[in-house]
Amino acid sequence: MRNDIFDKSGRLIIRFRVIYLWIFLLIGFSKTESIFTQNLSNQFLFYSAAKKKEVKIQNIHDWEEQRYRILESLQEVMGPIPDWSSLPPITVRFIDTLEAEKYIRYNIIFLANKDEQVPALLYIPKKNGISGKLPGILALHPTGKLGKLIIDGQGLKNREYGRELAERGYIVIAPDYPGFGGLSHYNFENDPYASGTMAAIFYNMRCIDLLLDFTDVDPDRIGVIGHSLGGHNAMFTAAFDERLKVTVSSCGWTQLNYYERGEAVNKRYGGRLGPFAQEVYMPLFRDKYQLVGENIPFDFHEIIALIAPRGFFSNSPINDSNFQVKGVLRGYELSKEVYEAMGVCNNLHIEYPEAEHDFPYEIRQNAYEFIDKILKNSRP
Repeated sequence: MRNDIFDKSGRLIIRFRVIYLWIFLLIGFSKTESIFTQNLSNQFLFYSAAKKKEVKIQNIHDWEEQRYRILESLQEVMGPIPDWSSLPPITVRFIDTLEAEKYIRYNIIFLANKDEQVPALLYIPKKNGISGKLPGILALHPTGKLGKLIIDGQGLKNREYGRELAERGYIVIAPDYPGFGGLSHYNFENDPYASGTMAAIFYNMRCIDLLLDFTDVDPDRIGVIGHSLGGHNAMFTAAFDERLKVTVSSCGWTQLNYYERGEAVNKRYGGRLGPFAQEVYMPLFRDKYQLVGENIPFDFHEIIALIAPRGFFSNSPINDSNFQVKGVLRGYELSKEVYEAMGVCNNLHIEYPEAEHDFPYEIRQNAYEFIDKILKNSRP
């Protein structure tokens, strides 16, 4: 970390290339060519949730137009992506430090925007036998009162992927999601976002900003991982932020037509898609779209398609009662057309373990190897 960016009170001030990032976002959401665009090897049909029909993609310009429309549809449900042109410098306050055998873990709070403080864990690996810049990981926690501490292993087992990736040599940042952990008293009613989902996406993107200001982080080798809430949160963030080169979603998605958690859950939340309409997620599912799946202008196969040609790994257990595996199979069939047309089929990988809503050890190891391959991480 730099040694010349502390203010007089001892707080760390990280000054970002805000103008560059704002230009980057404008390019990403415009109809111009994406920095990740590859030539298409063949034409294909792609199902548009907004149009409720297949659209023919004949060339890369057709696909860029479709990408733009999907991003617009996401913002119709989640709210607009915040304006990056007038963000304040990020300041970081260190709360405590824990030294482990392979890393140092910092408990921090950083300023994401004016009057918006985000608690996070920051893991810095010890560079024993490692030279050069390190890859970075954004680790997003599942639902749980402990928030970010869950990915450190302080909750249910098989959720310690943040800590494990730090042990694997990644610089890891793990923020709290609004409504959990250090943000348990988050004021959804008076925040500037149309949804908890968009607030989380913004905070996640600011975490990437923070990572990029570390001279030890390789800006071309950053990924995101999450389970359950963190699984779809990872997908949403990667859809909007192309700096993320690989995404791992564990128990995080199914096609909306297959989302079914049973009569008791439907009754509790007012409908089959009611859980998505909670204030921590996307209230417009109810307020604008009446919890009717056919009304929602996006679906998860489109989010995977937005991630292409970057790496996408999904852990989708066959007995997951939250996200039906049949919907995952359908989403895979719909999204693989994009990966095939781009000639990067190996960048799309889904595993179907004999498990429930869980992220088993063996599947985590497979996910880490997938991340290692995409981000070219050589372990000492």
